[in-house]
Amino acid sequence: MLENVKFEIRHMTKLSNIDLSDNRISILEDSFAKQLDDLKKHVRNLTVDISGNPIYCTCESIDFIKWLTTTKVVLLNMFKQECSSMKMHLNDSLTVYDQLKKNCSSYTTTIVAVASWVVIFAVAIVGGLLYRYRWKIRYLYYIVKSKHQGYIKPMQDDNDYLYDAFISYADDDATFVHSKFLKHVEEEGDIICCVHKRDFTPGKEIATNITSAIHNSRKTVVIMSRNFLASNWCLFEFNMAKMESIYSRSNENIILLVFIEQLSSKDLPLNVLELVQSKSYIEYPNDEYGDVVFWEKVKETLSM
Repeated sequence: MLENVKFEIRHMTKLSNIDLSDNRISILEDSFAKQLDDLKKHVRNLTVDISGNPIYCTCESIDFIKWLTTTKVVLLNMFKQECSSMKMHLNDSLTVYDQLKKNCSSYTTTIVAVASWVVIFAVAIVGGLLYRYRWKIRYLYYIVKSKHQGYIKPMQDDNDYLYDAFISYADDDATFVHSKFLKHVEEEGDIICCVHKRDFTPGKEIATNITSAIHNSRKTVVIMSRNFLASNWCLFEFNMAKMESIYSRSNENIILLVFIEQLSSKDLPLNVLELVQSKSYIEYPNDEYGDVVFWEKVKETLSM
């Protein structure tokens, strides 16, 4: 009724024969096989009989089958011993081992290939999700960071905002912003604006400054131009404002696009084009009569 053999035999130097036949042994453990090899050095005529056992010839037992081909211990009645999983007798253990090695190599290759595809698929899924929600993840990260550092306070109503508008613009368009936009909007319209060169906190991370400014402003004004589209920081500001409108303002449209030059629809990213199609934009006319109407419209929009 033996199912495994684990007892110690190293010290039995006068042992000549071990009869393990007709039991329930499927494999000899490595530790016991090593004991037999060690004992063989002291007992010249050591014999072992494992016939009549349900010996497994599988990938899990390949080391044991290999031991059968290399051991100096005399194995009795092996011509009677058949592999339970292969129609082959263990008296030709080398042939059995070679067949197993071939089968297991193919099996291992299949396992490795399947595992590799599973890993690649999982990485692709995770990568796709991270890419899809990259702006949400970055927005939430900087919002939490700003709240933790005390740059953002809980908003109860419109009076709690520090600024009426955050002005997002490219450095190359700074002349328009400071000499025209702020003059008409802040000085004439009594509207408090936040611009990065003047109002950002020195020493604070740029991304945290941007996120805090957008969150602390009632609206975000985007000075849209080719310079804006070419700036990574400007696009970061635009996407952070989009995330603010979705996740903190219940999908309220807080972005006003101000086009200061002509741009065709093919020049605009899809998320910018969506706002253009929703009529959430105004074009700077740059003529005497049109300018009056333009500035009044901007001040009216930012005062709402």
